[in-house]
Amino acid sequence: MNTVTSPDGTRIAYDRTGTGEPLVLAGGTFSYRRYPGQVKLADLLSARFTVYSYDRRGRGDSGDTRPYAVQREAEDLAALIAAAGGSAAVFGGSSGAGLAARAAAGNPAITRLALWEPPYHVDDTAPRLPHDFATQLDGLVSAGRRAEAVELFLVRAAEASPEDVAGMRGQPFWPAMEASAQTLAYEAFVMGPGNALPARLLAGITQPTLVLNGGDSPAWMRRAGEAVSGAIPGAVHRVLEGQVHYVAPEAIVPELLEFFVTA
Repeated sequence: MNTVTSPDGTRIAYDRTGTGEPLVLAGGTFSYRRYPGQVKLADLLSARFTVYSYDRRGRGDSGDTRPYAVQREAEDLAALIAAAGGSAAVFGGSSGAGLAARAAAGNPAITRLALWEPPYHVDDTAPRLPHDFATQLDGLVSAGRRAEAVELFLVRAAEASPEDVAGMRGQPFWPAMEASAQTLAYEAFVMGPGNALPARLLAGITQPTLVLNGGDSPAWMRRAGEAVSGAIPGAVHRVLEGQVHYVAPEAIVPELLEFFVTA
């Protein structure tokens, strides 16, 4: 494990693997650098890149300085890129794609950007989230009701049924979900109220950008990908047939190699 210190003093933990140009992986909700899917993705990409897979603040071995602010997360990413040599390509998955996009809009050290299914809500078929969703999640965690915060997020944002969540509570992974429950509000802050498309921010991204969606993901997610690629000047949108939101690393790596290697 390696660490870098963010400007606000927060320690950010990361793993570095492979050789080649630097590539940073920013995971989504509940993900961290030792999450099996992120480990596999880093392993496959490390054949061509020096991969920096990190724990976003509040997860794994990284610190969690309060109060939270989205800008602090962008600074975490900038600190990691500085440790990687001063510039790097970035891949963000799900809400991590939202973070990567926000960071790229103000940081030319990000050279190229690949986004997997940023979950913006661009039509009425997307889940309807309360305007104060982040505040609700943070309030539950502050009151010690972590399990309820996880359930609220899964039901309202991830479209899980209460029955699905009840089944998850007895699974080995549930304690880890509760342990990172405070980061669910962070995700809501990153995505913004109602997960509304930040069209003006996206229009300011100048880096070459690839937006990817799964062919079997909900239609609202594909429309969100189309909207994101349409808002970013020159962005390319592609659909991976047969893939869902929890994409198989083996399916996404060829697209990432084609995009990043041909830079």
